[in-house]
Amino acid sequence: MAKMNLLQAINNALITAMDDNEKVMVFGEDVGHFGGVFRATSNLQEKFGKQRCFNTPLTEQGIIGFANGLASQGSIPVAEIQFGDYIFPAFDQIVNETAKFRYRSGGQFSCGSLTIRTPYGGGIAGGLYHSQSPEAFFAHVPGLKIVVPRNPYQAKGLLLASIRDDNPVLFLEPKRIYRASVGDVPEDDYELPLGKAEVVKQGSDITLLAWGAQMEVMEKAAEMADKQGVSSEIIDLRSILPWDAETVCESVSKTGRLLISHEAPLTGGFASEVAATIQKRCFLHLESPIERICGLDTPYPLAHEKEYMPDHLKVYEGIMRSVNF
Repeated sequence: MAKMNLLQAINNALITAMDDNEKVMVFGEDVGHFGGVFRATSNLQEKFGKQRCFNTPLTEQGIIGFANGLASQGSIPVAEIQFGDYIFPAFDQIVNETAKFRYRSGGQFSCGSLTIRTPYGGGIAGGLYHSQSPEAFFAHVPGLKIVVPRNPYQAKGLLLASIRDDNPVLFLEPKRIYRASVGDVPEDDYELPLGKAEVVKQGSDITLLAWGAQMEVMEKAAEMADKQGVSSEIIDLRSILPWDAETVCESVSKTGRLLISHEAPLTGGFASEVAATIQKRCFLHLESPIERICGLDTPYPLAHEKEYMPDHLKVYEGIMRSVNF
């Protein structure tokens, strides 16, 4: 085991994947000698050369179009979009090409070896164009997988599994905890399963569901609720697409209550999909309406970031509303 932060774990996963398979290549804006804007790709170019780790022009649509071509001819590209907010110029390539190439060719061609990495989420005073959470946009697209780690151990294991998965994967990295989340990470090669949630804490009164940086928020809120005699079961979804409905249903059937939290705006957020599914499958077990503690339905504000963010106090209030319904 080695102590790593989230960034170091991602860097270590990329080195592991590139050592393991010479077809793996990393590219994006400033990922080469500079090591990326957050230094996630530090030393990759020095170690593997400019043929396998290189800078691209500032054109997100071009980056993913190029990545699609590489993936379809047998390479294993790991493309970086410098911020999740700037993935939208590449939306057409991801939705209409990356996700559909295998289907529309009848299995003759595939972009399944493509992994798209991007930092996402708020909490760093990044303002309007460096704080958004776009996971729900892509969750509507069959043919993709969407993965979000919450700590360094998961970051390495999930990223290695994503790179080796036979489907295109959008790997969202919560930048607020890039350096704040530190933990033990095996130095050996390992993978964690995609599409499988993790029950982080057992409880009996309410199920708390989140992913990425919001997991820390849930844990703080659960501690506050515990002092009031409320036992919270905490689940990290980990994969947005496909998402592990079975694990969530099993938990909600036990606790009778569900609270979902994410940074993205409330309306149309992925919590809506989860709530609709659980309401149908666990209706007779529910003791109160499903709570959603999410970002506000407004462009991400710089001056009012703290008011926008779904923090532990908002989650705690949601917990108490649910158990006292």
